[in-house]
Amino acid sequence: MAGLLALGAGVPGAAQASPGDGPEADVAYHGRVALSGARLRIWLVPENDGPAAVPNATLRVRLSAELADRQQLAEGCARAGSREVVCETGPLPLHGRGRHIALRLELRERTPEVAVRVDTWWDGGAIDRNHTNNEHVVLALDTGDAYAF
Repeated sequence: MAGLLALGAGVPGAAQASPGDGPEADVAYHGRVALSGARLRIWLVPENDGPAAVPNATLRVRLSAELADRQQLAEGCARAGSREVVCETGPLPLHGRGRHIALRLELRERTPEVAVRVDTWWDGGAIDRNHTNNEHVVLALDTGDAYAF
């Protein structure tokens, strides 16, 4: 639980702040997902189109399938439930990119497909009015092929 507090430093859903709560930013996520057997790989890069920099944010990855009990997660990431992982983005400069995030997740069992939902869990106090570029749903089939978002 302490990992979640360090990553989130706020309340889940804080990304849906009301106008006037902080500087405005436009956080976006771009990446790929691939499913092969019971192994799901996710590569993504957070970006910020401004107009303000974001000192740190937390993205959330939710799955339609259960994660295996043991996971080796990337630095700055923590398990948040049986189907959920959160990762800090690091600083998101104005018109810049954050750190590249690579997840190799083991599923509890092999499945023919997994729906992967990526969104912002905490926005670092910024207001983001454009959710079309930071809320994604990708269906990954068990083919080993990469699906882009």
